[in-house]
Amino acid sequence: MTKNTKATKPMNKQSLIASMAELSGLSKADSTRALEAMVQSIQKALKDGNDVSLVGFGTFRVVKRDAREGHNPRTGKKIKIPLTKYPKFRAGKLLKEALA
Repeated sequence: MTKNTKATKPMNKQSLIASMAELSGLSKADSTRALEAMVQSIQKALKDGNDVSLVGFGTFRVVKRDAREGHNPRTGKKIKIPLTKYPKFRAGKLLKEALA
């Protein structure tokens, strides 16, 4: 894995909203509502078991990690680790090309 050589600040929610407002011509309030609606829509779709595919940008999906047996590193006792679900994002072709 290569390190990012630029000394840039990561984009946070407020700077994303400002960028959306500038590029779209919407107000910051409208951009905030649009971003919140998009995030909530993606969360709901994933919670309902659906993938979210934005052609060219990427796909959000839920991945399941099966229940398994582990051990407590301090005591060495065996423990049961329950099934877990976590979100995963796979970048689309156009996004990958834009970064190349």
